[in-house]
Amino acid sequence: MKSPFPGLDPYLQEFWSDVHTSMMTYIRAQLQQRLPEGLWTRIEESVTIDDPSDEPRTVYPDVHVIEERFRASTWEAEPEGGVAVAQPLVIPAERPPQRHIEIVHTRSGARVVTAIEVLSPANKVEPTYQSYWRKQQDYIRGGVNLVEIDLLRGGAHVVAVPNEPLLRQRRRDCIISVYRVNPWAEYQVYPVSLRERLPRFRVPLRATDRDVPLDLQAVLDQCYANGRYDIGIDYAQPPDPPLDAEDREWAAALLAETSRR
Repeated sequence: MKSPFPGLDPYLQEFWSDVHTSMMTYIRAQLQQRLPEGLWTRIEESVTIDDPSDEPRTVYPDVHVIEERFRASTWEAEPEGGVAVAQPLVIPAERPPQRHIEIVHTRSGARVVTAIEVLSPANKVEPTYQSYWRKQQDYIRGGVNLVEIDLLRGGAHVVAVPNEPLLRQRRRDCIISVYRVNPWAEYQVYPVSLRERLPRFRVPLRATDRDVPLDLQAVLDQCYANGRYDIGIDYAQPPDPPLDAEDREWAAALLAETSRR
């Protein structure tokens, strides 16, 4: 079953970790079929490291090695105060990895041509925002095309395009930003409204390549259908974050019309 909303379903944010993973897979599959010879897409994983002597930093490991510190649950041989205390099973906690998509040139040492970031809540809050910002600047300084897909309603403005020009434009709920290296550096911005279909936009590649189209609405529709979110979402309740008064009235009418409320 399809979402009752014509574009971005505001109720999906509750399940964003799952949606995010699916979007990465479906975006890669859609682009892989359309890339010219010599280019391919891959999903890369980065991990945020907390260094007590420095700010949190992001690294891209070839192999992720975790030291196992599991201990069997036992009783202390010499209990304190005459009361036996159980030893807990200790499981190391890790920050969730941050994934992104890269389009690479296979014949030049896997040089990154275009990076695609689907933003998660961790990208839009401190302290992990700083790690994302540094990665973003590394792409731009390295001459890499950068596509940022921010479908999260709330949190800080973190996409690379400056926010001031956007504030003078029409109202928007979310944003897609494309930093294009060739033929000159520029930002291409696609405002996202809850009331409209998500855009089908162009993804830049090498200077000699034609752009490839990415149908983001088709990706999100596939996420919704395969994730069976029609079962998990309670449309009788307000979404989180809540809608403003105008959108709340519009959404209520839409959900009533589609028999979801």
